[in-house]
Amino acid sequence: MSGGYDRDFLRARLELPSPSATTILLDYIHFSVRFRAARKLAAIVGVNISGAELNPLAREGTWHFDDRIPREQQAGPDVYKNNAFDRGHLVRRLDPVWGDAATAKKANQATFSFTNAAPQVDDFNQGKELWVGLEDHVLGHADAYDAKLSVFTGPVLLDDDPPYRGVQVPRKFWKIAAWTNDAKLAAVGFVLDQSPLLGKVELKRAIDQRLLEGEPPPLGPFRTFQVPIGEIADLTGLSLSRLTNADRLVSGQRELGKAPKAIQLESMEQIRL
Repeated sequence: MSGGYDRDFLRARLELPSPSATTILLDYIHFSVRFRAARKLAAIVGVNISGAELNPLAREGTWHFDDRIPREQQAGPDVYKNNAFDRGHLVRRLDPVWGDAATAKKANQATFSFTNAAPQVDDFNQGKELWVGLEDHVLGHADAYDAKLSVFTGPVLLDDDPPYRGVQVPRKFWKIAAWTNDAKLAAVGFVLDQSPLLGKVELKRAIDQRLLEGEPPPLGPFRTFQVPIGEIADLTGLSLSRLTNADRLVSGQRELGKAPKAIQLESMEQIRL
């Protein structure tokens, strides 16, 4: 499927970052996935968002395997049956849904590929709601001239992530939104932490047992943080030097004479752009 992430979408060229681990590049409509078959999940997704052309289609789509990859290498429906896990869209469903009606419809359906999903607990509390609305908030502050964003998202894939039904469940997810002001790149980074549920080693067996029995696990809060993009590079092993240099959180904190640090978010008003 052609028409994937466009590195020249913004007024400053921005490549889709590539992890050091082996991945498979999959192009969809207005977004691309670097898929890590060894983990059955995407390592990173990149999407171009044209705010002026968004098409607010209803939530209609059918989850499906990508035929370019063997099904056994994808985290499919069995991972999500009868438990507390959502198929968490990595590229948010509406982000690539822009352009003419036919293109928008194809993009909407493309986001329902299992290559664009990862297990997230279905606890829609404040932290999760913040995560869902981040692109909208940043888009509202992007340069009004072109109202465009390029957004990168992925799970933090660690060797000790807890196993479940043949897939290791990520504890954290990250997101970076980038835009241009007068052709100058600007970016902000965020982390969603579900480790209050999954991160404690002593709880892992109990959680796995509850999930296997179809009983909801003891839900911890989703916590959303705005973080220095350099911390995301450290967490993921991705080369993010251009985005790190464009980080609005870090530049703002340094202007105030403060050391760069993460901010736990409880509202959109706390975001530093």
